[in-house]
Amino acid sequence: MHIIGALTEWLVNTIGSMGYTGIISLMFLESSFFPFPSEVVMPPAGYLAWKGEMSLTLVLLSGIAGSLLGALFNYWVAVKLGRPFLLRYGKYFFVSKESIDKADEFFSKHGHVSTLIGRLLPVIRQYISLPAGIARMPMKTFMLFTTIGAGSWVIVLTFAGYLLGEHQDLLKEYLHIITLGCVAIALIIGGGYYLFLKRRKKS
Repeated sequence: MHIIGALTEWLVNTIGSMGYTGIISLMFLESSFFPFPSEVVMPPAGYLAWKGEMSLTLVLLSGIAGSLLGALFNYWVAVKLGRPFLLRYGKYFFVSKESIDKADEFFSKHGHVSTLIGRLLPVIRQYISLPAGIARMPMKTFMLFTTIGAGSWVIVLTFAGYLLGEHQDLLKEYLHIITLGCVAIALIIGGGYYLFLKRRKKS
């Protein structure tokens, strides 16, 4: 708790000094390869917005922009390096060209929902861009559903910090509830999509 408190205080000071550029940079890291939790970025930014030191609208836009840029970075790396690597060396990792083709087909049909759900799940949200890039999911579709998923997460976290105001000590408890809520929503979306496909297949 002491470490988390110190880290949060440092982030509040960092974001406060770097402004919206700091939010974009930190959320870029969170959304790319680096294991940097957004839970310690957006709530402090929301708190600064509550204090009137930052614009709530610009905080939200900066957080979404940073998340999208980080996701696009992972997507680009997967397109440029991931697919050629797997095609050349995949056999050593039991990844055949046929399995890559199946992944392409899967993301062609279901990539939008997979990306949206993936952005709502802990750990997976940072790496869902990689299979999307390897499968060369259409860029516009990837950006749209990444923005929806990442935007939802950014909005929830920011408002958690904003609405708690001076009671930031309750943040850890609320973050646990928020995470479980996002997982539940992801499961509902996945289940609803599965039922939709099942009914469409029957008809």
